Amino acid sequence: MRELRKSPVVEKPSTAEELAKRLQEAADLRLAVVPVGGGRASGMGGTPSRCDVELHTTRLDRVLEHSQADMVVSVEAGITLEALQAELGKAGQFLPLDPFNSPGHTIGGLLATGWTGPLRQRFGSARDFLIGIRVALPDGHLASAGGRVVKNVSGYDLMKLHHGALGSLGVIVAASFKVFPQPLHDITLEMTAQTMETAWAGVETALALPLVPAALELFSDGRVLARFFGSPNAVNRMVAELGWRKADASVWTEHTRRASGSWARIAVPRRSLHVILDTLPRGSTWWASPGTGIAHWSFTGDAEPLRDARRAAEKLQGSLVLLAAPAEVMTAVGAWGTLPATIEVMRRLKGAFDPDGVLNPGRFVV
Repeated sequence: MRELRKSPVVEKPSTAEELAKRLQEAADLRLAVVPVGGGRASGMGGTPSRCDVELHTTRLDRVLEHSQADMVVSVEAGITLEALQAELGKAGQFLPLDPFNSPGHTIGGLLATGWTGPLRQRFGSARDFLIGIRVALPDGHLASAGGRVVKNVSGYDLMKLHHGALGSLGVIVAASFKVFPQPLHDITLEMTAQTMETAWAGVETALALPLVPAALELFSDGRVLARFFGSPNAVNRMVAELGWRKADASVWTEHTRRASGSWARIAVPRRSLHVILDTLPRGSTWWASPGTGIAHWSFTGDAEPLRDARRAAEKLQGSLVLLAAPAEVMTAVGAWGTLPATIEVMRRLKGAFDPDGVLNPGRFVV
């Protein structure tokens, strides 16, 4: 490991073993290590209090194993989601992840941040189809949890600890997933309502259909998108019942490109989503997944509206997390909000996995 400099040392290991060695060397010198994937979620969380070494995973970009028959894939953490989808597509399969601020997310980055997109409506988050993980720890060990088969659950489910932990417990170097067959029929419908009341009524109609949309998005301008997966007969029946106009499938690719220099993720119980969105300042730009209770708000202005929205979300047993914001706003409001009741458990886990606090110090809640 090179000597400490004013600017971070950038390490780009090409194997998991090399990455673990670089991490151990930094930890032995008490250097702060910031893991870096595709950089698409770099604005999330607090600003690291120190950054001596940037540990990039982008050279860990291989598909390790793809069992088409078992519908399981194992990959290195630095592979991009687009590259993985292209590989799975050759077998008529896919991973149901469609995060915003795409393209360019790495698989390790998506697991570390917990980011999802509209398809969460049907498939949940990556946590729900993650079946195995390999992580480099500050002591240089490569730890594995789960496996490469779907039915592999015994003891503590340690792999779930790293999902959404922002690389604060270890650096993800590989992961295994259950994958899904590409849908037989994939149709997108849209409507644009003159009032938000009409738009919400359309949302409830879509969610009440016998075949619930795989994705359902509501926009602050009254536009609604609904995506249906399934057999041609089932999907066509929903198309007829809903009666909305058809849209080109490319709208979803365009939608996943959404991001902002200042944006926040709001999560509340599904039935409370319209309540929290009504509290946002008039004229706000947002997009929401009503079936999951998640919205993304592209905010402007000072910190006070953010504080108000966070208080409202937490009063509804939800949260508001900043995904990117100017430094002064991030400092004034904080990335995460009120600390969870489990904070002491989280601190003990941090102490067990990273006792010297070298991984992403100051970025996560612990």
